[in-house]
Amino acid sequence: MEEALQSFAGHLHWSLLALWIAAAFLLLGKSADWLVGEAAALSETSGVPKVVIGATVVSLGTTSPEVSVSVLAAIQGNPGLALGNAVGSIICDTGLILGLAVLLAPLRIDRRVVDRQGWFQLAAGGLLIVSCIPWSRPAGLFIDGGRLPRAMGIVFLLLLAAYLWISVRWARSQEAGVPLDGRERDAGSSKWVIFGKLVLAVALVVAFARVLIPGVEEAALRLHVPDSVVAATLVAFGTSLPELVTAVTAARRGHGELALGNVLGADVLNVLFVSGAAAAATPGGLAAGGHFFRLLFPAMLAILVILRVGIFASGDTMKRGFGVVLIAAYALVIALSYVFPGPASHAP
Repeated sequence: MEEALQSFAGHLHWSLLALWIAAAFLLLGKSADWLVGEAAALSETSGVPKVVIGATVVSLGTTSPEVSVSVLAAIQGNPGLALGNAVGSIICDTGLILGLAVLLAPLRIDRRVVDRQGWFQLAAGGLLIVSCIPWSRPAGLFIDGGRLPRAMGIVFLLLLAAYLWISVRWARSQEAGVPLDGRERDAGSSKWVIFGKLVLAVALVVAFARVLIPGVEEAALRLHVPDSVVAATLVAFGTSLPELVTAVTAARRGHGELALGNVLGADVLNVLFVSGAAAAATPGGLAAGGHFFRLLFPAMLAILVILRVGIFASGDTMKRGFGVVLIAAYALVIALSYVFPGPASHAP
């Protein structure tokens, strides 16, 4: 599908290409508005906090591009790209996307829920690193790297089911979300109707993001942006675009808990769902070259720890200053990825 879109974009006149990009951006924004409204409505009607809706239902949908890209890459014999996509998405989600959301509007924190989801997030990142370490020959860790075995991929998928079950169970004990205003209320609709609309809205966000990226890539190439820069930024960034538009739209509309929940949940799913499914799909598991242990894994863990410290220090509201810290951390990782590139690797 993406190859067909890229081929089609390559034959378009500049005016039609610009129209394609503008239309895709517009439809993506409208879909994200709809998604946020339905997620907020589902929170009210079901009594599930917005941060949990974001960490489960919304995150499952917005991480689907990462799942498809990583599983396909693993099956086609590029397991390093599959794992790199998952790790790069965690760095992008936590540093860039959440940082932008906080800059747009301070995010209110439901400490009970955020602490639970946040520890899941940090534990998942740590488990991924530990699972990739070659315990039989740890001396060559930073040179030869390691591997995420197929068996651990299956374990990750089992842990994913447990994570979703625990999240739903915890959600039932939480209070209902903040009442919605007249523009957002879907009066007369049952929670299952709203849930169906939410699923459809998530699907549209993902679909329009997939349509947008080939057009943007073609425009970048016509503007003579180097192929290496396109691969290292737009391709990796493209799979995280659904999380970006969802988080930014949620923050802009005053539903910061939904933005935070989406990022927390997406990070957990990038480990358990994306890397787990990709590892389970290949007999040899996913290769984690030395570059992962020299840069990508430490960068991922550092950004997750920075987020935990920020949440602890933020009290009930995550301030704009912390958004600057997250974006600066992401920018540093990108800079280091260019300074110390790994063999056949891409910056997150």
